[in-house]
Amino acid sequence: MKLLLLNGNTDPAITERLAAAARGMCGHEIVPATARFGARYIATRAASAIAAHAVLDLLAERVGADNPEGFGAAIIACFGDPGLDAAREMLPIPVLGLADASIPAALRLGARVALLTGGTAWVPMLREFALLRGYAADQVRVAAVAPTGDMIAREPDRALDLLAEAAEEQAAAGADAVVLGGAGLVGLADRLRSRVSVPVLDCLRVTLESAQDARPGTTPMQPAPSVGLSDALARALEG
Repeated sequence: MKLLLLNGNTDPAITERLAAAARGMCGHEIVPATARFGARYIATRAASAIAAHAVLDLLAERVGADNPEGFGAAIIACFGDPGLDAAREMLPIPVLGLADASIPAALRLGARVALLTGGTAWVPMLREFALLRGYAADQVRVAAVAPTGDMIAREPDRALDLLAEAAEEQAAAGADAVVLGGAGLVGLADRLRSRVSVPVLDCLRVTLESAQDARPGTTPMQPAPSVGLSDALARALEG
């Protein structure tokens, strides 16, 4: 399967890191892409809102209504999944998000799970994300270490102790599994499993595993004439 791996952050180094990790995790053809505008690494509500626009803009260009490049699915590769539901409404192919795919995968391992990410500003945003998808607060816990995801990506070795301690705290509080969430944390789960008493999941790996069986969205999109958008996004929104 040919997968579009779209980094909603604008740091191309993160995109390259994600693509390399994805190729090592699956047998699919990985085509990376980086958002053209927005934050270098999403860490606030404002940055996430801007990223949703950037994600839709790039998806409209690369996939559009007729999917000229033949992608089997697209993955929004930033935890928090900016633009996910809108993309599913707009595109003819399955669209997956790291958080959206990770939560049910973790819940298959136990009744209570924890999302662990970088940057404390993400805690309330991810709590809201889980609640909006119908998960109770005691079913999906959210925790974060202080360094943001981009800091962790730059110096992962320095973050391992923090992440291991935080993951084990969640296990002690009753989590049956811990998801490492965030583009900057991809690839670190394997290095933490021996240090945590419950399963530790990599958000990108479980999303890639979900791609094979994913299905396109079924909500019909109402044509919406727009002003000031890119030509590709305007065409996609007009159906």
